[in-house]
Amino acid sequence: MNPMLIAKPLNGAQARFNDLCQLGGGQKGGPARGPVQALLAQAGKALNKLAYEETEENLGELSAYNPWHVCFAVAMGWGHLVQMEPDFIAAAVRLLEHWNDIDLKIVRKYCNKRGPDVVQKSLTGGHMMFRDVVLPKTLPTTLGKLRDAQQRWLGRIIGKNRPPYIGGWNGTAMFMVALFADRKMADEMRDPDVLLPPSGAIYNGLTILHRASILSDPPSGSSLDDEDAEPGVLYENNASFAKILAGHAGWNMLDVHSGIYTLGTRLPESRDWFPL
Repeated sequence: MNPMLIAKPLNGAQARFNDLCQLGGGQKGGPARGPVQALLAQAGKALNKLAYEETEENLGELSAYNPWHVCFAVAMGWGHLVQMEPDFIAAAVRLLEHWNDIDLKIVRKYCNKRGPDVVQKSLTGGHMMFRDVVLPKTLPTTLGKLRDAQQRWLGRIIGKNRPPYIGGWNGTAMFMVALFADRKMADEMRDPDVLLPPSGAIYNGLTILHRASILSDPPSGSSLDDEDAEPGVLYENNASFAKILAGHAGWNMLDVHSGIYTLGTRLPESRDWFPL
C-alpha cells in the first residue's frame, strides 16, 4: 500500500486525497500541490459554513451574556469535550459568569467519553482565566485587536501555574470562534495573525501532508488536545497553515485549518461535512 494513502477514509476529503496521491505529479512522487490546496479549500469551506452558522446562532441567542463566555463554551463543544447542545452552552455561559451548583450539575450531564470531571475542570479553568485576564467587553472586529486579546490570554497560561485544562485547545479555540463571529475579519486572515488551535485531527492532518511532501516539516507537539499551550508549537504549526495557504487564491486561514481538520479527523460524522 502507498504509505501516503489514508487508511480507511471516513469522508470525501480523505478519499479524494487518496485519489490525488495515486495520480502523483508532486514532490517526491506525492500528489500535486495545487489540487491538494483546492481540495482542502473545498473541505474547509464546507465545514466552516456550519461553524459560521453555529457561531451566529449561539451569540444571537445569548446576546445578553459576555460574548467571550459564549465563544469559550462553543469551543468546548467543537473540541468534543461535551455534547454540543443549547442547554449546555447556556449553562456553561452562566457558570463562567457566576459559579453555581445548579449550572454545574447541568454541564456535567453533557460530558463525552472523557467524563464529567474534564468538563468541570475545563470550566473551572475558564472561570479562573476570565477572573484574571481583562478582555474587551465586545469581540474585536480587527485582527490586530483580536491578536492583542489572545496575547494577554496566552500570557496567563504559559508557565507552571496555568489553570487546569487550559492548554493547547482550551487556551486558543475561543479566539477561533471569535473569528467565526466576523466573516469579514476571517476572510482577511491570510497570515497567522491570530493563533489557531491544535488538536489530534490537526496534528494528523499535518502529518498526512508532510508524508505526502506537501509540507517539508512534520507538525510540532503531539496529537494530545490537552497538552500545555507551548508558544513554539503554536507558532510553528500556524506557520505551516500559512505555507499551505500560499499560492492558492480565494481562501483564508480558517479554511486551511478546517480543511486540515477534515483531512486528519477520525470522527465518523465527518462524512456529513464532506460526503464520500
